[in-house]
Amino acid sequence: MDNLNYFTVWLLMLIESTFLPMPSEVVIPFAAYKAGQGDLNVFLVVIFGTIGALCGSLVNYFLSYYLGRPIVYAFADSKVGKIFLLSKEKVIHAEEYFRRNGKSSTFIGRLVPGIRHLISIPAGLAKMNIRDFILYTFVGAGIWNIILAIIGYYVYEMRDKIFPYIGHILIGLGVIFVIYLIIRAYRDKKKKSVQK
Repeated sequence: MDNLNYFTVWLLMLIESTFLPMPSEVVIPFAAYKAGQGDLNVFLVVIFGTIGALCGSLVNYFLSYYLGRPIVYAFADSKVGKIFLLSKEKVIHAEEYFRRNGKSSTFIGRLVPGIRHLISIPAGLAKMNIRDFILYTFVGAGIWNIILAIIGYYVYEMRDKIFPYIGHILIGLGVIFVIYLIIRAYRDKKKKSVQK
C-alpha cells in the first residue's frame, strides 16, 4: 500500500495485461482504497490503470501479430509458458472466444476473468485493426477498472462496518473458492471422460 502511486498502478496493470500472472483485483481496489484515504485521486487511479492495461495488451497484440500462431502456441506449451500460467488450451479457448464474438470480444473479453489478459493474443493473431483494438480494449479495461475502483472505495467508506467481520468474510471467500475448485475439477474430469 505504501508504494502504490500512479506509476506503480500503471506498471502493475501493464504487467496484468500481458501474459504475466498479476491480477488487477490486487491493484485497483487497493489503489482506490488509498484514494479514499486522500493519498490518491480515484479518477486518476482508473485512468492510469486503464492506460497500463492498454499498454500491456498492446505487448501481447504485437507479439502475436509478428510472431504468428506456431510460435505463440509453442511458447504457451513450453516450460516457460507454464511458469506464466499459460497453456495451449488457454490460448485455444481465447481464440475460440475471439472467433465467436469478433471485434467486440476485445471489449467483452476485458470483463471476463481468465480471458481478460489473453484476449489480445487472438486479436494479434487475427491481425485485427489496431484502432479498433485500442478503442475496444481501452473501453473494456476502463469499465473493469471503474468496477474495481468502486469496490475499493466502497470498502474504505464502509471500513468501520466491514473490518470487525473481515475474518468471517475471508473464511467465507475461502470456502467459496474451494467449492469452485472442486466443481471445476469435477467438470474437467467429466469433460475428459466424455472426450475419451
